Amino acid sequence: MDSDRQRLRARLDRATAQLDPPFAVVDLAAFDANAAALVRRADGKPLRVASKSVRSRQLLRRVLAGDGWRGVLAYTLAEANWLVRSGVTDDALVAYPTCDRTALGALTSSEALAGGVTLMVDDPAQLDIVDAVRRPGDRPVVRVCVDLDASWRPFGTDRAHVGVRRSPVHAATTAADLAAVIAGRPGFRLVGLMAYEAQIAGLGDAPARQALRAAAIRVVQRRSYQELLRRRAAAVAAVSRYAELEFVNGGGTGSVAATSADPAVTEVTAGSGLFGPTLFDHYRAWQPQPAALFALPVVRRPAPGIATVLGGGWIASGPAQRDRLPSPWLPGRLRLLGAEGAGEVQTPLVGPDAAGLRVGDRVWFRHAKAGELCEHVTELHLVTGDRLDGAAPTYRGEGFAFL
Repeated sequence: MDSDRQRLRARLDRATAQLDPPFAVVDLAAFDANAAALVRRADGKPLRVASKSVRSRQLLRRVLAGDGWRGVLAYTLAEANWLVRSGVTDDALVAYPTCDRTALGALTSSEALAGGVTLMVDDPAQLDIVDAVRRPGDRPVVRVCVDLDASWRPFGTDRAHVGVRRSPVHAATTAADLAAVIAGRPGFRLVGLMAYEAQIAGLGDAPARQALRAAAIRVVQRRSYQELLRRRAAAVAAVSRYAELEFVNGGGTGSVAATSADPAVTEVTAGSGLFGPTLFDHYRAWQPQPAALFALPVVRRPAPGIATVLGGGWIASGPAQRDRLPSPWLPGRLRLLGAEGAGEVQTPLVGPDAAGLRVGDRVWFRHAKAGELCEHVTELHLVTGDRLDGAAPTYRGEGFAFL
């Protein structure tokens, strides 16, 4: 492992020798290998790429050009409209409900957008907002998808809730009630159902040095999966009484193989596995190759065993804890100071390799999550072997910050 990291560091340093940090790179060989591995894990079911984990139109196009990938799971309606208008995809499913009246106005007045974008709903109030922005003469039918809560309630009530707080639609009967409302509303067409099992797809089952917690996570995930198999199938059957579904979406990078094995699911979402952030180092089933990294310069040596880099506070979203911090990756024997962590303007590093770093050297970091890296840079430098192969603008680099 150490020799592999040393070779990777040398290769990245050669490829980017003319660049001044901070900057970010994507190793195209690792990126493509991750994309192919995800397709194999999906076992014949199409993969929908999660745009929040990529946030670069050029790289989204690269993924979608490969076999096994079809459509985008967008994170806002404005983003979905942009991706469809610019030809990145003609199939954008918005993962979260929207109250963006400007974006809804664009959607409801354009046949092209309405044909390529699907809204997520879990409450009739979200349909009301769409109707409120329709103008006289707007003719497009709005495509919608029901968001089924995939969390686990081991005791059958909401008081014991394992998973994230998403949709209020948990039971198959509740999904059917919402489907009936949609079917009875002019101007809407129910085309899909989504159930994202975050407690399986987004939670690593092999946390480092936490054997008891790992065992507990695996038990929860196994039981949650079995319960969801039954409930998702029941929900699909119930909703299908009111509409012919084009797709049933589920999963994420951490559950591609398990979710694709569910007969009720027709497509699986993945995205983070393309970049390989550190949160996915703690899964037993599959670990992506680190494909996206960022470089920071060593600017001072405050003590013989400390090397300080400029910046570094690229913190990931989620619970405010250590696993949301970026990780010094190359050279390999470095760590953050517990008292300072990753700082806004400087980050001191310690560890066996800190003593050998000089002012002007680079330290390569990995982000804890995938696409959030792109909110800090305007482009991702593309590396092939030990040379640069162009750059892919990020959303930020193209002037967009959707969230």
